[in-house]
Amino acid sequence: MRWITRERPKIDRIACPWLIKNFVDKNAEFIYVPKEQVFEKAKELNAIPYDIVGAEYTHEGNCCTFDYIIKKHNLTDEALLQIAKIVRGADTDSFQLAPQAAGLWAISAGLSYNYKDDQEMLEIGMKIYDALYAWAKYVQTEKHNWNPA
Repeated sequence: MRWITRERPKIDRIACPWLIKNFVDKNAEFIYVPKEQVFEKAKELNAIPYDIVGAEYTHEGNCCTFDYIIKKHNLTDEALLQIAKIVRGADTDSFQLAPQAAGLWAISAGLSYNYKDDQEMLEIGMKIYDALYAWAKYVQTEKHNWNPA
């Protein structure tokens, strides 16, 4: 299936494709267009609009689109639920929700600055979310233990 959203992605518009590709639709294709073209192009390309007001897949109350996808597709993986809190904190400027949220925002803003091509940014961002998932699933209890003294 094709999915479409606003160009120049940041938190949710990188996190959601990662979530969709890994847990909802392995063959998903993601399209970025100017905000005012999302719904028109969605019809033209038979794509699902996401992370934009007026779409089914969007923010709901204090929750972001990543949260909505988890709810809609009944995803229960504990690592995903933890990542959802981090993504929500970063995407809604609620850094108090998770200590990692501010760092995720910083990485996302830096990606957006460094990569002007949305598809290239998505490709790099997918790797970042792979790493975040690996941390949440397998190594979050690991501590930095190097002591130079």
